[in-house]
Amino acid sequence: MKYKARGLKFIPIQTSDIPHLSSVILYFSQHSSPAKPVISQPMRTSILISGFVFLSVLAVVMTGGSGCANIVPPQGGPRDTIPPVLLKASPADSSRNFKGNKLVFTFDEFVDVQDIQNNLLVSPLARITPSVDARLREITVKIKDSLEANTTYSFDFGKAIKDINEGNVMKDFRFTFSTGPYIDSLELQGTVLIAETAKPDSTLLVILHTSKNDSAVVKEKPKYAARLDNQGRFHFKNLPPQTFYLYALKDDGGMKRYMNDKQLFAFADAPVTIGEKNDSLVLYAFAKKEAAPATTPDLAGQGGRNKPGNTAADKRLKFQINLSSNQQDLLDELKLNFESPLKNFDSTGLTLFTDSSYTPVKDVRFVKDSTSMTISIKTVWQEKTLYNLILNRDFAEDSTGKKLLKTDTLSFISKKKADYGILKIRFRNLDLEKNPVLQIILGQALHKSFPLTSPDFIQTLFNPGDYELRILFDANKNGQWDPGEFFGKHLQTERVQPIPRKVTVKANWTNEFDIDLKQ
Repeated sequence: MKYKARGLKFIPIQTSDIPHLSSVILYFSQHSSPAKPVISQPMRTSILISGFVFLSVLAVVMTGGSGCANIVPPQGGPRDTIPPVLLKASPADSSRNFKGNKLVFTFDEFVDVQDIQNNLLVSPLARITPSVDARLREITVKIKDSLEANTTYSFDFGKAIKDINEGNVMKDFRFTFSTGPYIDSLELQGTVLIAETAKPDSTLLVILHTSKNDSAVVKEKPKYAARLDNQGRFHFKNLPPQTFYLYALKDDGGMKRYMNDKQLFAFADAPVTIGEKNDSLVLYAFAKKEAAPATTPDLAGQGGRNKPGNTAADKRLKFQINLSSNQQDLLDELKLNFESPLKNFDSTGLTLFTDSSYTPVKDVRFVKDSTSMTISIKTVWQEKTLYNLILNRDFAEDSTGKKLLKTDTLSFISKKKADYGILKIRFRNLDLEKNPVLQIILGQALHKSFPLTSPDFIQTLFNPGDYELRILFDANKNGQWDPGEFFGKHLQTERVQPIPRKVTVKANWTNEFDIDLKQ
């Protein structure tokens, strides 16, 4: 097909003429022509589209090459940090005379549920856990138990509900309804602390039983349950005016029952009546300690540093010692920690000498512990002194028949007093009638403990470091914390009082502190 194209002219335009464009942009200026194109409508449309595409590509290439404009991909905007929002509940929250078996919640975005078994708390507790299904923007709860008449129910979802895209958790979503004409509105609050440390543990569960029998915490599910916050506080809501027996426990198995005495457990001294004034409800959780397995500390070793494949060395009695940089702590015992329990031990096969003249040390004791894996050398260490410990080849034999291959000598030096600080603490409002014991905590472990017979505590040699302090009220005067006993005796655990401030002990310095124990 023949046709005449209308005249097109390229005209340069400077940036000053059209701001925010590249230095030169070409555009088409249509000129009038007396000749009309001999072209069909479809062909005209095709030409126009091709021209538009060409101009678009040309503009992108030229602006990109000019260096004055950058192609930036579209941004997704700020990250969504808002948890799902409930738009509708069926039935409505706080509904009365509920007769159904299904709850439907509609949210403003797609949602999912996670770990519903551990997150969802139904009060009163259900015998059969409800099923929870998430689909698009809806969560449906199907109740599988028969509901009690004239009872207020609450569904606490904990951290179960989250949005699909970003995983934002809808925390502390709680829904309430009643099968009767009213909503119970009574509450019960309190705190649970770990008795041995006086610190909270938010993983514990607080439970309410209606039965006064001790066996109920073992054989029956509780009536109500509540979680602890990070401060150890619990808060029961929508309770009826009844009398309950209050407990707390570590619920690792999800049974909500007290299974054994190694499980953290706490109990109130008396039943609580909801509606009456219950001030300062504090429970102290305790558990009997399991015997720690005998292990060899990861310390600098002497004896047993064998080369691979050395058969003779493999038969050598192996042990490690608790020296640091080959220096003996003036406040500690020298300990030999063996890989295997000792079958035979002869203390006369060990001799401790001072300096190079090998002067025997008087008043030294060699003590084997109950596991037969540690021998302690106890004496009053002199500062900055060279010691030599002579180990006769037959002084010990372990359970595998290993002995030393020959008589050995262990040499080390004791620390100097300037490596330590003087620690002085003056306590105010210290009740000496409660048999207080000062517990000094290093890291998370008990470092030292000292029974207090006066408000003034002094240690002339103390290892430098940062320490936490606690006061143990030692009811049986044995110098250590003891757990309680629930069944039969209802004996509460011994308690400790935390001291908020830390103390820093500096070497070669008198470190003095005044501490007020008044709460």
